[in-house]
Amino acid sequence: MRHLHAHGGGGCTCFIIPPHMLEKIAENGTADQREKARQALSIDRTFRAQRVAQPLQAPDRIQGAGALHKNRRTYTANHGTGLPGTLVRSEGQGASGDVAVDEAYDGLGATFDLYAQVYGRNSIDDNGMDLIATVHYGNKYNNAFWNGAQMVFGDGDGTIFNRFTIAIDVEGHELTHGVTGATAALEYHDQPGALNESVSDCFGSLVKQRSLGQTAAQADWLIGAGLLAAGIHGVALRSMKAPGTAYDDPLLGKDPQPDHMSKYVNTASDNGGVHINSGIPNKAFYLTAVAIGGNSWDGAGKIWYKTLLDSRLTKTAQFLDFANLTVDNANSLFGAAVRDKVIKAWHDVGIDVAPVLSWQYNKAVLSTFTSPHQTNAWAYIQDNGWRKVQTLTPDGVHNMFTLLTESQSSGAKVHVYVDAALIYQAYSA
Repeated sequence: MRHLHAHGGGGCTCFIIPPHMLEKIAENGTADQREKARQALSIDRTFRAQRVAQPLQAPDRIQGAGALHKNRRTYTANHGTGLPGTLVRSEGQGASGDVAVDEAYDGLGATFDLYAQVYGRNSIDDNGMDLIATVHYGNKYNNAFWNGAQMVFGDGDGTIFNRFTIAIDVEGHELTHGVTGATAALEYHDQPGALNESVSDCFGSLVKQRSLGQTAAQADWLIGAGLLAAGIHGVALRSMKAPGTAYDDPLLGKDPQPDHMSKYVNTASDNGGVHINSGIPNKAFYLTAVAIGGNSWDGAGKIWYKTLLDSRLTKTAQFLDFANLTVDNANSLFGAAVRDKVIKAWHDVGIDVAPVLSWQYNKAVLSTFTSPHQTNAWAYIQDNGWRKVQTLTPDGVHNMFTLLTESQSSGAKVHVYVDAALIYQAYSA
């Protein structure tokens, strides 16, 4: 089955309420609830189709282009669907008295500040892009989304969802789709799409944690807390700490997110389950953050952000590809102790990364490592192209391989494979 991908080079039209939740409401709700769910799904499909027809183009990866430029503009759609609508509050102006306008304005600022003050990023595109939000979109519209140029918030119907500006992490989540579109441009389907959603959850949570002054241990790790209306059996849209436990309600159904690769959901809906399987990398991020401790944005956040900007991260990256890069970047940022914590976090969600070590070039490297494989492995070095340098044989007792190779320059890589599976990496520093 062909997925409808709402992505181009520059990102996706991404909605905070996934299709599977709206489809449940369309099945189980009252007549009015079913109609509003169908309307929300229709808007979803319309925007996705528009983005397929007219995709954004990804900008060049420019780090820190221009002076920091914080310019927020918050509009109201006055319960219509024209965008951006009527301007209500601009950068530097005081509170408007409209709670949705002011919450959107504050969320734009908190997201800008996280990226600027912690990661040195100059707005969404790293080139001073204006931050635009429209509130009061539609008639009790049950969703919020990033359309590639701005944020859009519905008011919710008050019986299933509250106003969508109520959760600052939702705003950080959606704006981060813009950051991903301007950097890795992860395709919005299957595993790269689930990574796209997960990255938005990670940095959305960091926006919330930083705005509240919370450490990793103090954070609730919920996405969209406060968004579910009174009477709905649930605490949020998703839980990064415990995927699959955010809600269990007769109207919405049960949270379908897995927390381990053994529970990965193969589906053709939701662009291959992008809002569902994101629970797996979400938990890896949570485990990394609490293992490092302190402020999540200074530890796990810096590792994930460096990975998002990593030129080795392709737009079709799988979970394992992303995991390998986070381990490598953890090592370069913080050293072996933190690297090992990241390795364990991914292992605990069923993803075993290939370890990465380094050695001084012009000196031989002698490394021993344990492998679960009992067959021979083959080592290749990348200096003047890839070339086979050694056949590795396990010792027959502990499956211990010994790698001995030499590089004449810095930046050379060694990869060790068993049956085409990468099990070990090293590079010359």
